[in-house]
Amino acid sequence: MVDELIAQYLDGSIDKVILIFNEFKSIIQQKIVVEQFLPIAPPEENKSSKHESANYIFEPDQKSIFNYLIPKHLKGQMWRVLLESNASEFAARMTAMDNATTNAKELIRTLSLTYNSKRQAAITTEILEIVSGANALRAN
Repeated sequence: MVDELIAQYLDGSIDKVILIFNEFKSIIQQKIVVEQFLPIAPPEENKSSKHESANYIFEPDQKSIFNYLIPKHLKGQMWRVLLESNASEFAARMTAMDNATTNAKELIRTLSLTYNSKRQAAITTEILEIVSGANALRAN
C-alpha cells in the first residue's frame, strides 16, 4: 500500500496523503488522529535553540540515502498506524464485551428476583388453598 501511495505521489496523480486513524490511549480511551503522511512535513524546530547550518559529508550521496530511508520510514509509519488502529479496535471490543457481561449479570439478577418472587407467590397461594380446603372440611 505504501509503495502504491509513493508511486502515485511521485507521478503527481495525488498531491497529499492524510491518514485518519484511532490512536490507542488506554483500554477505555481511543483518540481519532489526523496525520499528514505525504509529503513528509519537516519537524517543528525548537525556537529556544539556535541551529547552525552544519556542513555534513554523506557517504554515499545524500540522495541515495534519502531514496533508501524514506520508503522505510513511510512503511514504519504505516505499520504504526495499523497497529494503533488494531489495538484500539481490540480495546473497544474488550470494553464492549465487559459492558455486555455486566449488563447480562444485572439482567440475570433482576430476572432471578422476579422468578423467585413469582414462585414464592405461587407457593403461598397454593398453601392458602390447601389450608382453606382443610378448614372447610373441618367446618363440615
